Parts: sequence; C-alpha cells; structure tokens
Amino acid sequence: MQDDIPLVEVIRGGRVECTHRGHAVVCDAQGGIVDAWGNPDAMFYPRSSAKMIQALPLVESGAADAHSLRTDQIALACASHIGAAYHTDPVRAWLSDLGLADDDFRCGPQEPSDRDARHALIRAGETPCQYHNNCSGKHCGFLTLNRHLGGGPDYIDAGHPVQQAVKAAFEDVTGMDSPGYGIDGCSAPNYATTTHGLARAMASFASASGGNAREDAQVRLREAMMTHPELISGEGRACTELMRACEGRAAIKGGADGVYIAILPELRMGIALKITDGASRASEPAVAAILHRLGVIPDGHPALDRWMRPDQRNFAGRVTGRIQPVKALVG
Repeated sequence: MQDDIPLVEVIRGGRVECTHRGHAVVCDAQGGIVDAWGNPDAMFYPRSSAKMIQALPLVESGAADAHSLRTDQIALACASHIGAAYHTDPVRAWLSDLGLADDDFRCGPQEPSDRDARHALIRAGETPCQYHNNCSGKHCGFLTLNRHLGGGPDYIDAGHPVQQAVKAAFEDVTGMDSPGYGIDGCSAPNYATTTHGLARAMASFASASGGNAREDAQVRLREAMMTHPELISGEGRACTELMRACEGRAAIKGGADGVYIAILPELRMGIALKITDGASRASEPAVAAILHRLGVIPDGHPALDRWMRPDQRNFAGRVTGRIQPVKALVG
C-alpha cells in the first residue's frame, strides 16, 4: 500500500512515540471527493465496515419483509457485536424463527467480548457457540436471504447465490469492479475496494431518499443502525458511543484491521478510512476527528476526549500520554 500519510500520533512525555499512517476519504452524494488524506485509490478489504452493504440484498430482495424482520434484526445484520445477552438472545430467537439451529451457521464459535457473558460461560463450564460470534447477526441475515433464494446450506461460498448477490451490490454501490476477495474472520468473502470506492458507497447510503428498492433498503439499513447503536457494537465500544454522540446524524461502523466508515444523511456524505498498520487505537481517533471536523460531533462533547484524544494510562492508573489525530486531520 503506497502513499499513506500520518493520521494519528501517540504522545508520551511530550514527544511523538508512535505514528499511525493511513488513508481517508470524504465523498459527496455524487461520489465526488470532498476531502482526502493519503491515497484515495489505496486498495484494501473493508472487513466488517461493509456489513450494511452485505445486508443490502437481504432488504432489497424482499427477504426481510417476507420474514417480517424488525428494525432491531436489520440492525443486527449490520453488527459486530460483543456477544452480550442483548445481542445473543435476539440472534437465537431469529434462528428459531427460521427453524434453524446453531449448526446452520458457518461463522464459527467465538468467545464473547462482553465480560459478563464470557464469565457466565466459564462459570457454567460451557464453550462458546456460533451465536456468540460477533458476526452472527450478519449470518442470520445471510440465512434469511438464503431461505428466500432457495440456496444450499453453504451460504458462505463465493459462488453461492447469497454471496453473488452481495458481490453485485458491493460493486454497484462502490462504483467499481472488485479485483477479488479475501476470506473474513467469519468465513464469508470480503471484497476489496479502494478508499474512494468505500466512501462512495457510504455516500450512496447517506444520500438515499427512497423511491426504489435499492434506496428504500439503504434508508432502512442506515436508520436501523442509528436507532439501535447498542446492537451495532455494544456498551463501551466506539461505534456505539460515537453514534450516540452524533444523535441520529451518523451511522458508524468499524472493521477489523483499522477500517472505519460513517454514513452522514444530513450532509449526504460518506466517510471511509484505513489505518495501514491495522490499529484500532488509531482508526477510532481518526474517524472521531473527521466527524468532529464535519460538525457531526460538536465541540466539547465528552466523546471527543474518550475517542478522539484518549489518555494513555499505566498499570498504576497514571496518565502517561495520549493518542491524538494529526493537525491535518483535525482541520
């Protein structure tokens, strides 16, 4: 990956100790670049930041309505959840409504990130199930779409009708053919695109106003995310807290290895960023800085101290430094 630039610094003792480099793009409703840092043509995998794109066929095809999906279920289809009970209970109920069980998932088991859920498993002497996987909501969406399409059980295969529908939607909203895919942590294909392509896709969600199946689906997905920020990630996590700070002005989603997106309906803009070294400690301040730069998070909001310039503390609890976006990103 070439032409990345410094986006985030780690400060200790008044000196820059580490620098995280990356790329970021803000797009308008026409897909034009409003602002950019680094290389808009940098190619990468969007990872879980693309979940609302992967959920487009679920809603656009009519599968969501055919199965009477609620807004919270549509939000879970876009989620990377922490495995708390308020995530896994509705996932299990959704599976049951489909007449399916945990073995029908293809995402694999994952230990919950939520401390209470993890400790409950340990106390019970139980091992994690696939519904604990942070992508289990997305996979419920895949299974629902699969039921609608009448596909076979291996819905994660790149040639399966579910993943072919996802690929078509992905290339359409990014405005470019993908050069290929990698296999994500949940075993589903993850199609590569550029920073510009991902930002263009988010701007298409932001500017959608309804009136056809695609735009109706995009509106429903972004509204579901903003209505249920706690389902998109979880309490104490950046996606959830930043969406709350934006007070209905942004749908925000992180992805593994330093990717973040934001959908800004009032501004009809989309944001995409990639931290080259994959550090979430850099992607979170970077996206918070761009949201603040665009006025979506106001000056003085406590979320800015927590996520845009968080203190670094040692084991004794002493503040040893901070993480902060570079001046070029803050504006």
